[in-house]
Amino acid sequence: MGRTFREMERAPQEEGGSWKDRIPWNKYFLAGLVMTGLALALGILGLFWTPYSTTAMSASEKFDPPSLLHIFGTDNFGRDIFSRVMKGLGTTIGISGLVVLFSGSAGILLGALTGYFGGLADEIVMRVTDAVNGFPSILLTLVIISLLGSGRQNVIISLGIVFVPSYVRIVRSEYLKLRDADYIRRARLLGVKDVRILFVHILPNIFSVFWVSVMIGFNNAILAESGMSYLGIGVQPPEASLGNMLSDAQGYLQAAPWYALSVGLSIVWVVLGFSLFSEGIRRGKCE
Repeated sequence: MGRTFREMERAPQEEGGSWKDRIPWNKYFLAGLVMTGLALALGILGLFWTPYSTTAMSASEKFDPPSLLHIFGTDNFGRDIFSRVMKGLGTTIGISGLVVLFSGSAGILLGALTGYFGGLADEIVMRVTDAVNGFPSILLTLVIISLLGSGRQNVIISLGIVFVPSYVRIVRSEYLKLRDADYIRRARLLGVKDVRILFVHILPNIFSVFWVSVMIGFNNAILAESGMSYLGIGVQPPEASLGNMLSDAQGYLQAAPWYALSVGLSIVWVVLGFSLFSEGIRRGKCE
């Protein structure tokens, strides 16, 4: 007995079993899950609570080395470094998440429309993405920031614009592959509207590819935000960000080496965690 259309349209999504069966339980995925989980937990907690105030200064506790009271020591203003790292993780991860949300959403919309319909709109969008990709990303980001000014919102906007083309290309290529698939042709014959085909029939089937790109993009956004704050054009003091903290710490490498070390290792921890996480997903997809 033949399958109904609703069963046929779900079939491409159900290949490979349930979502639990698709989780790649390899060493890269597990290591990345633990590292990113810890960073996210500290970052989210730091947005609501920290052991000490992140802005209160104490001249008597200036440059205290790591101890039971201050496990990462204190900085040049006597502020608890661990508390500021918690706050900085929340700031950096939050900004990076908004960048990926903005650029990923725009990439899905543009990539889906151009990949499915093609035509003049496809040519225009592809030429624009080629033009954007023709500039070094850091240079283009600096140009946009110079026009908009520094600050959290402008960092999100500038990085979001720079990251959109990569998502557009990935989504477009997947839609080009799937727009003439058998189940899509059957959907058209049955009168299913293009909007439903775009976002109900095709979109779920590209998430396995798109998810890896999101993880890589999140990693790149963390590095970009930290770099911009380090240069003084991102998050501005006294607000804590891993980038501006590292910039402050470089002037005290001899007086307080723990300052730069704790902040630098925090950045490495987050970046490495997301790299391992995305690598675990990629390897699981290839197996």
